[in-house]
Amino acid sequence: MHRVEFVMGTAISVEIAGAVAPKLATAMTEQAFAWFRSVDSRFSTYKDDSEVSRFARGELAADVSSPGFREVLCECSRLWDETQGYFDVYAGGSYDPSGYVKGWSVQVASDRLLAAGIVDHCINAGGDVRVHGRTDSGELWRVGIRHPWESTKLAWVLESTNLAVATSGTYERGLHVINPRTGKPADQLCSVTVSGPDLGVADAYATAAMAMGEAGLQWLASLAGYQSSAVTVDGRAYVSDGWRSVA
Repeated sequence: MHRVEFVMGTAISVEIAGAVAPKLATAMTEQAFAWFRSVDSRFSTYKDDSEVSRFARGELAADVSSPGFREVLCECSRLWDETQGYFDVYAGGSYDPSGYVKGWSVQVASDRLLAAGIVDHCINAGGDVRVHGRTDSGELWRVGIRHPWESTKLAWVLESTNLAVATSGTYERGLHVINPRTGKPADQLCSVTVSGPDLGVADAYATAAMAMGEAGLQWLASLAGYQSSAVTVDGRAYVSDGWRSVA
């Protein structure tokens, strides 16, 4: 089972491998995309009636928002503390948890597949990837990290049976990450990738490191349970000690 839809402003693919009953695979894939559409309706900064937009305008109080919205509020607050304020959902001037939500939504979808007994799967949301188990051929899943300047080439390739991989880069959206200390776009790194057990956290870590600039390289190396790679604007490549690329 392999299905792709355009949701949350990006192409999301869900691939289910292994010996899974077709009806179960179809039902769980539909459930996953229904979840992504629900996340989009609540967290889109482009929809006036989303919870994010209403909260940003002061029309929605946290205590009457949906449980998922409150969960994101709490986790983003925790990540703000953990990253010394560099993961800041207000950095752009208005509440925007996009740097966490996409990864979080994919992590939740993956966890639900696992709970349903679907061990072998891969979910890719615009480069934020969660893999578990193995491919149909029994191989490890391979996750390619795009080269920041050459769109047809890969900078690194990771292999795993259980991994979350998030990338924050300037090659598609330009200088979109704001350094909350200066209020200006972060311009020292052009790509940061973080891998580890949780995709929402990896997504936020990648965003925070982009905001820190080259100072974020040392911070990335200190993260327990997460590995990372980065490319500076002048072409220097960095990898953490535990980063293992197979290509």
